[in-house]
Amino acid sequence: MYDMAAIGAWIEFAVRWVHVITAIAWIGSSFYFISLDLGLHRDRNLKTGADGEEWQVHGGGFYHVQKYLVAPAQMPDDLIWFKWESYSTWLSGFALLILVYYLGAEFYLVDPTVAELANWQAVGISLLSLGFGWLVYDQICKSKFGDNNTRLMIGLYVILVGMAYFYTSVFSGRAALLHLGAFTATIMSANVFFIIMPNQRIVVADLKAGRVPDAKYGKIAKQRSTHNNYLTLPVIFLMLSNHYPLAFASEMNWLIAALVFLMGVTIRHYFNSLHARQGNPTWTWAVTALLFVTIMWLSTAPMFRSVEPEEATGPALRFAQAEGFDRVHDIVRGRCSMCHAAEPAWDGLLWPPKSIRLETEHQIASAARQIYLQAGVTDAMPPANLSHMQASERAEIVAWFNAATQD
Repeated sequence: MYDMAAIGAWIEFAVRWVHVITAIAWIGSSFYFISLDLGLHRDRNLKTGADGEEWQVHGGGFYHVQKYLVAPAQMPDDLIWFKWESYSTWLSGFALLILVYYLGAEFYLVDPTVAELANWQAVGISLLSLGFGWLVYDQICKSKFGDNNTRLMIGLYVILVGMAYFYTSVFSGRAALLHLGAFTATIMSANVFFIIMPNQRIVVADLKAGRVPDAKYGKIAKQRSTHNNYLTLPVIFLMLSNHYPLAFASEMNWLIAALVFLMGVTIRHYFNSLHARQGNPTWTWAVTALLFVTIMWLSTAPMFRSVEPEEATGPALRFAQAEGFDRVHDIVRGRCSMCHAAEPAWDGLLWPPKSIRLETEHQIASAARQIYLQAGVTDAMPPANLSHMQASERAEIVAWFNAATQD
């Protein structure tokens, strides 16, 4: 019978795959339309009344694209809406948040050395913070403060830095940066759902009714779309960060996140300027490189050193008390702990891979699912079987995990 741990791993993989696919579609279309809008030739008197045009070539064909500043004279028969890329990305990302961080809160979300939280409290903070972010951002955009785009972007940056510090004060380092990415992505997707799409529907309704659409709806939608454009690259970095302890496990992780948002600005400024034919600001390369080098330096600050109990407690206790744990403990210490240690003994390793330490009973029991999947039912670990783990030892790991989960 197929075990639930393997099923859960495949479900997580499937949802992650969907999330990546939809994110590619959303980011791709977003970047394309931003570059298209910036690159339009607006110095031509077009008979159609369009605001600008662009000739492009791709895939062996030529494309003639025109943009209407407010709307065309009449509603076209076939109108393609770009919205499901955004919705699907957020929905699949939220599903992944549930599968990994909510259902596995004791392992991935809560770090007692950061904040003593019950699982339900951590999940509640997560949900409330995502909603809080959108409400605050939206109200600022609609206020007089938001009339000045530069001032608004600076205000948004201050909010993001504040949330970075907040998340690293309540969650594990891994969950903190991931949540900052989810916080930002929620703002971006909500921009599409609550602002951009409704404004476009108003324009379409005016066209159908024979009214002249108000230009303000397009202006507001473009402002939010521009924000999304500058936030996209930091979100990608934050989503990838959970694979790199250098990013999330440093005591300076909140500052690293703050600098990542600045890199998003410098990178997008370069491409946006290039597409708008406003020069070739190569100085942004130097600034981006300097920011990244600073991040690398900050990542070498003292890593989180969790003071964990020598014996398993809490949810890990069931695995520590299961039949075969003593033997598995010896196997893991002998085959895995030379790398997965506070101070790895393997040449070239300065910190444990994925920030997973397997030295104490508590650490090994807490990582039961990963050990079972990585070294039990598969031979993914140790990599290339460098420590010569035997098939019989893998079988003992499987038997131990099954004994704990079947009790």
